[in-house]
Amino acid sequence: MRRRRTICAVAAAAALTMGLAACGGGDDSSSSEGSGNGSAGAEFDAAVDSVVNASDAKGGTLRYANEGEWDSLDTGDTYYGYSWNFARYYSRTLVTFKSAPGAEGAELVPDLATSLGESSDDAKTWTYTLKDGVKFEDGKPITSADIKYAVERQLDKETFPHGPTYFNDFLEGVKDGFSVYKGDTLDSIETPDDKTIVFKLNQPFSGFDYFAGLVATAPVPKDADTGSKYKEEIVSSGPYKFSDYQDGKSFTLVRNDQWDESTDEVRPALPDQIEVALNVNKEDLDQRLMSGDIDVAVTQLGVGSAARAQVLADPEQKKLADSAPLNRTWFTSINSEVAPFDKLECRQAVIYAADRTGYQTAFGGEIGGGDVATALLPQTIPGAQKIDPYPVSAPTGDEAKAKEALAACGQPNGFETSYSYRAERPAEKAAAESMQQSLAKVGIKVTLKPYPQSDYFALYAGKPSFAKKEKLGLLANGWAADWPDGYGFLAQLVDSRVIRETGGASNLSVRDPEIDKMIDAAVNETDETKRQQTWADIDAKVMEGAWVYPGVWAKVLLYRPETLTNVFVSSGYDGYDYSALGVAQD
Repeated sequence: MRRRRTICAVAAAAALTMGLAACGGGDDSSSSEGSGNGSAGAEFDAAVDSVVNASDAKGGTLRYANEGEWDSLDTGDTYYGYSWNFARYYSRTLVTFKSAPGAEGAELVPDLATSLGESSDDAKTWTYTLKDGVKFEDGKPITSADIKYAVERQLDKETFPHGPTYFNDFLEGVKDGFSVYKGDTLDSIETPDDKTIVFKLNQPFSGFDYFAGLVATAPVPKDADTGSKYKEEIVSSGPYKFSDYQDGKSFTLVRNDQWDESTDEVRPALPDQIEVALNVNKEDLDQRLMSGDIDVAVTQLGVGSAARAQVLADPEQKKLADSAPLNRTWFTSINSEVAPFDKLECRQAVIYAADRTGYQTAFGGEIGGGDVATALLPQTIPGAQKIDPYPVSAPTGDEAKAKEALAACGQPNGFETSYSYRAERPAEKAAAESMQQSLAKVGIKVTLKPYPQSDYFALYAGKPSFAKKEKLGLLANGWAADWPDGYGFLAQLVDSRVIRETGGASNLSVRDPEIDKMIDAAVNETDETKRQQTWADIDAKVMEGAWVYPGVWAKVLLYRPETLTNVFVSSGYDGYDYSALGVAQD
């Protein structure tokens, strides 16, 4: 969801400490050899740091549901955390997250590769060697050329607008408009033999293993690639393959008999089959989840307001829930491309007028939604500092300060603007309605405009010309760290150079050249303490410019039906580790 951009070199000695920003079964007496920190019974928050209903028994069908549709099932064109989590069923990457609860789940381990990357040339060159016996679903061996092609194809951000641009940013020699479909190839990815792949960077980066763990390194056979339609006919490298795909309705995964479990230390592959229903009404989804009709709500957004109240009021249901802390912030971008938000004080007026408690309540309150945020960087990120540059007289908003700001920006009587949000997300709608009501008190009239989540960033809120044409001055947003440090959270969220006219960026509002320079300085800083301070300073600079209303530092109330086995929250994916799940059978 990012554009090609220029970033100053990371110092060769940089030591970035990062942990990457995402069924069948037996009964509860089954083996408790599940991954992680031991086994726990069903009680509130039990899965946050332990394995609940640990089991290694195989069989059965695991049932998922999605409130909307995927941005894409194509591993080269997806940027939702739940999508990266789910993709481990049908794809393997060079490295991946360890299957373990809590912080241990953010540790990288080898997947297709025999080890983590070997660096040389002061961390500008990274080499990986593939395991023996890894195959596609058709039995063809996976080679280094298949991974090279997979990385190359996703560099084309017109064909694949949703995915990140880390490889565009750091691989040597990636030109604007690069496309394998125009005959382009990249000399900076070398495949000297079928088992070896070498990445050459345009700058040192000691955290490259986190790039190697992105789903973009999932192999794609060139002769099976159909460009933007590949999402409908993916060739599996994981333990499951697609047996049925009905666009907009559902799809099914079944076992891939060419997957060799002896080569895979991460995925237990417990279910025989995985069924996914799409475009399921959120309230219906919650009720089906709690009744046992489905096993997992795939987006990991937590149960909605009605279900949340029901769960928390019933001890028997509450013990099946987890209030999971996230490396995520729910916030509202304030678009300076739409007048009068080109004036700082008009942006500040929004922050002062917003009902902080109402926004928090929209996302689920303190347990199900999170803590009121006063800056963008979550407090779970190492080095984050709690700042409050816009203190208010009451948590429901400060009308006096908001009106002072409106007068200062030449809009004493207020103005009109529009607010976008993802149609399938009731919490975003509720937050938008809260903002609409609180801003109306100071004369700012807000029109709400919902758009589909699948293309929200590619075609609507993330497409600058569309946002400007529709006068989207306020845009619902939310971001989870690609990995939990300042770079993993902020770099592609507040760098103006990631914004592109073709759409797809998650930075919907921050356009400050000084922040861009600060990002480059942080990337080049070799001292961890100084680097963390620079990220904290960037956070403060974003708030100084009033580029966002920060909203909520997120938690989410997840529900795990008694049908599920081997359940735990992974910090790597900010939710349940899907690849570990099983489902108990009658």
